[in-house]
Amino acid sequence: MNIPVRILTTTAIFDGHDAAINIIRRVLISLGAEIIHLGHNHSVLDIVNAAIQEDVNAIAVSSYQGGHMEFFKYLVDLLGEKQKMSFEVSLKGKGTFSKGKVSKGTLSKGSLSKDIVCNEPSKVSPILVFGGGGGTITRQEADILQHYGVTRIYTSEDRETLGLEGMANDVIKRCNDVKSDSITGSVNNNVDYYPSKSTNVEGKYVGDESDYHLAKQISLLEESCSQLKRQLQSQPIDQQDSNLLNLKERVMRNTKVIGITGTGGSGKSTLIDECLTVLLSNKKALRIAYLAIDPTRKKSGGALLGDRIRINNQYHPRLFMRSIATRYDYVSISPILEKLLMLLDTQGFDLILVETAGIGQSDSVITKYVDESCYVMTNDYGSPSQLEKIEMLSFADTIVLNKCDKRGSEDAYNEICHQWRINHNKMEWPNELVPVYPMIASQFANDGLERFINNLLYKVGISTDNKPIIATWNDDNEIIPVDKSNYLSEISSLSKKIDNNHQKQIDIISNLESYHRSLRDHGVSNVPELYIPYKNAYKNDEQADDSKDETGWLKDKYNKSIQSLDNDTLLLLKNWHHSQANSQANFQERENVNEMEMNVGMESITREELFTPHKSSLSNLSIPLTSVPHFHSESALLDYLLNENLPGEFPFTAGVFHHRGEIEEPMRMFAGEGTPEDTNRRFFYLMEGQKTIRLSTAFDPISLYGKDPKIQPDTYGCIGMSGVSIACIDDMKKLYSGIELSKKNTSVSMTINGPATIFLAWYFTVAIDQQVEIYLKNTGEWNTAEKRINHNLQEQYQPKYEGDMPRGNNGLGLGLLGISGKNLVDKTTYEKIKSDTLQNIRGTLQADILKEEMAQNECLFSLPFSLALMGDIQEYFINNKIKHYYSVSVSGYHIAEAGANPVTQLAFTLANGFTLVEYYLSRGMVIDDFSSQFSFFFSNGMDPEYAVIGRVARRIWARAMRYRYHANTKSQKLKYHIQTSGRSLQSEDIDLNDIRTTLQAVYAIYDNCNSLHTNAYDEAVTTPTEESVHRALAIQMIINRELGFNISQNPLQGSYFLNRLTNMVEHAVYEEFNRLSHRGGVLGAMETFYQRNKIQQESFYYESKVIGGSVPIIGVNTFKPNNVNSVEVKPVLVRSSENKKKQQINNINNFKDRNRQYSGPALKELINKIKDNKNSFECLMDISGYCSLEQMTDTLKVIGGEYRRKM
Repeated sequence: MNIPVRILTTTAIFDGHDAAINIIRRVLISLGAEIIHLGHNHSVLDIVNAAIQEDVNAIAVSSYQGGHMEFFKYLVDLLGEKQKMSFEVSLKGKGTFSKGKVSKGTLSKGSLSKDIVCNEPSKVSPILVFGGGGGTITRQEADILQHYGVTRIYTSEDRETLGLEGMANDVIKRCNDVKSDSITGSVNNNVDYYPSKSTNVEGKYVGDESDYHLAKQISLLEESCSQLKRQLQSQPIDQQDSNLLNLKERVMRNTKVIGITGTGGSGKSTLIDECLTVLLSNKKALRIAYLAIDPTRKKSGGALLGDRIRINNQYHPRLFMRSIATRYDYVSISPILEKLLMLLDTQGFDLILVETAGIGQSDSVITKYVDESCYVMTNDYGSPSQLEKIEMLSFADTIVLNKCDKRGSEDAYNEICHQWRINHNKMEWPNELVPVYPMIASQFANDGLERFINNLLYKVGISTDNKPIIATWNDDNEIIPVDKSNYLSEISSLSKKIDNNHQKQIDIISNLESYHRSLRDHGVSNVPELYIPYKNAYKNDEQADDSKDETGWLKDKYNKSIQSLDNDTLLLLKNWHHSQANSQANFQERENVNEMEMNVGMESITREELFTPHKSSLSNLSIPLTSVPHFHSESALLDYLLNENLPGEFPFTAGVFHHRGEIEEPMRMFAGEGTPEDTNRRFFYLMEGQKTIRLSTAFDPISLYGKDPKIQPDTYGCIGMSGVSIACIDDMKKLYSGIELSKKNTSVSMTINGPATIFLAWYFTVAIDQQVEIYLKNTGEWNTAEKRINHNLQEQYQPKYEGDMPRGNNGLGLGLLGISGKNLVDKTTYEKIKSDTLQNIRGTLQADILKEEMAQNECLFSLPFSLALMGDIQEYFINNKIKHYYSVSVSGYHIAEAGANPVTQLAFTLANGFTLVEYYLSRGMVIDDFSSQFSFFFSNGMDPEYAVIGRVARRIWARAMRYRYHANTKSQKLKYHIQTSGRSLQSEDIDLNDIRTTLQAVYAIYDNCNSLHTNAYDEAVTTPTEESVHRALAIQMIINRELGFNISQNPLQGSYFLNRLTNMVEHAVYEEFNRLSHRGGVLGAMETFYQRNKIQQESFYYESKVIGGSVPIIGVNTFKPNNVNSVEVKPVLVRSSENKKKQQINNINNFKDRNRQYSGPALKELINKIKDNKNSFECLMDISGYCSLEQMTDTLKVIGGEYRRKM
């Protein structure tokens, strides 16, 4: 029958790595599959429930975050359990199919007359399960899962042998092979078939038996659509559409139907999800059916059924959702829509929502099928005359103007209202009476959205209000003010102006040199030093007739050239010469810099080190730390000073500090595994023998998504995988026990984003409590405090550090497990300790929600609320004089890991940084109060552009800060962390990974990065072992301490290639700024998924090149090891043990029990304070000791709205 295969695609629970599954679903669609795409981070239960409602043939899951063994086994088990439900379809008449018995009968009362021929229930088409995870799922694990019941796990080896299309073809073939043995039947489309009304209404759960049967019945009707298509295709083309859309007259129904239509990308699904939130919380306990229709592709016959990704309410127990492909060209609804509505009418639903595919101007067909129609549009309709062509403005009961935060939306609102008045002959009506609702549907608790929903509920008889709320224009608060929305193009234009001005100055200097040289060549006496003018040169309008000075005109031009020079240019050149072209120039400013500055390059540098610009080699050669250029012309010198300059000098192209710190190297020691105790022991292993403590913490997937450890198998499998499990403040105290967090030589980075504000509150509180503990012991009050602690804590609930403490851990911080320091000292003492601690603490919080939105997918809350949380953190820093901690790490690393090339990574990251600047400024912050607390985070791969990523970033940032934002010197210095590319790590020939990492680290160090993490070679398949981490750290140490070329701190500066590449990359970044600006800036571009699509396209391009072999990967697609002679390296797989997973579950349950009486009031306090516009971070600092991670995360979602996934 050539019925398309239906496949549900998603990533595993707590997994935001959706690049691979997005590539695969595109290929599957091109091969004719209908793809129901859920997006990232879905539990097994959610996946199975969606699969049953969608009646899919297969589920395809990518899993890169660990826990895959438990996840896939649980998926197989739960599917088996659901598919054991009795397959019983009650036919309205004599025909039944139950428990393997088939009988034939004729249905009466208008029901479909047909013969159904079915196989035994044991042959009912099962839902196949496919999976992949690159190198994170080993071949041995794949074999185990396939033996357990997973249809196929594709590994990195399959990428080479099958390729992307080969894997996709294999999926479709396996689905079709199973379908050929499944239910078959013939449907007569002249009569309708509807089962009897379901009696299982109350207490229904998604995925239960009624959903299972309803889904199967819809599939039977869809099969009839495929037959219908073939019938219609035999008719003349001009008759097809009319026959398709007028199959029967509309019939009377008991259930209200709301139809929502509009142009593609207008936000229909988002609007529907917000409506569902209100409808499903209605006290009437409504049962709702939702049909989401998307177009079928003419060329392949496949379809992207992507509406589920936007629906946060899709798993609500009183919602049935089904994605429908039109399976026909050029239409916005399915040919069987009327039949589907009549079927749903028999199922006891209170309301049916229908979302059409994107429509054109002349399409209004949905109005024939619904009781209430809504047309969703944006201001992107062109000129006002185009409104006359939009048929739905005449037929729709309600019109929504969505995304009205875009420029020109208020004019669009007035134009649409005017056109409606013309269409309905209501010229006297004011805008307030016209049913046009301006809104931002994606904005949580948007006023226009609430007015629309209230009106809709009233019109369909659900609302009890006497009258609907009228529609009005409302100026919603914007994240970036409209008059600042061109900030990126303005920065780009400013750069061109700067370059042009620089070139003018260089040309003037070139002429000046020529005049000065000519004066000397002519033997003129008393020629002044360059840049010093003649006092008696002629003016233009005077020349003495008897003058014998034939060079007067030359002196005049010389003087005029000096006058044409900017004061800054003269000062720059004079300072250079005054310092005798020596890298010690202008070091005076460093004497005034607080030596507590947490930036690599300034930390712990003595005057002796500062003024020792040479090192001796073993050959007794004096190697300069900074090589100073020598130019034969002043114009070349000026070009260098304006565009390059020495390290530590504006525009900081070569580095933001004059010298690297020798005591504190840029090395970051990265760890995160298992329990807090496990990671604490790893920290002390890494710290051994180090002069300074520079730690970086990775958290497990459960923590990253703001959840607590649970026994549920898919969650259970992720506990302590790929990071440390942290769910409460006691976990944090154990994690950093023995490490004095506010000590001057300690700096800790936390790789956390969605729940970052919670983790930072914990981190600060732990640091404060450590100092309280030190205070109590120093003042002799510890014994009294200890008795108080033991009295307050019940013995069975008292938390403790499990296992042996590592060597060097003195137990600092463990004394206050289970209790807050504020309960052990008086308020004045506590506030003094708190203030001192916060003003000394160092470290970095990642917290960059913008890159999560476009790449890594660890967003938890609505974007405006997430940004507000970030802004509250920065305001708290300003108010509490926290100056040595980075409030955000603007991250490009995860953009690169998602597939972006280095130029895109750099451009998007800098654009995100400038967006945060504009947002913080809009909140009233002063530029120099916050911009120096921005850090940046880039990936370093093997591409040539990575060699200059820091140089370009520093120059762009410095110029924008100085010339656009008028920031001080400290704010102009962009500091950044580099992590070697995780994407470049290969699971094949794994030992070669260290070579790649070494080369990437050389890129980073030569470019004067401020912080560096080198990946372990086995991270492609597992959490690093002590052996692999030792090698990773040794890479940096060898470069820093052994590699002689690295004595120079500007070793590549002056390279023709490097300079050319720097300029090329800088130009490409500014071009990307312009493209983003034309789309409304970073936030406007996000609305159209510009960044996400670009990243996915670049990922697909790279993968196709690797598979095709044009991008060589040694040991993978070329120069593969000889299996006969080589010894296979089998990395040690680090997996969290059962005991440790249970330990974390018990710990969090005990924490909740111990704080049960405090957590409820604390969470209510959080809600009330944020609603009263109090600083959210200050609130979290107060309550975070009493609540678990999930409790606080869920509460913040209630306040600020839950994140809605994007394609």
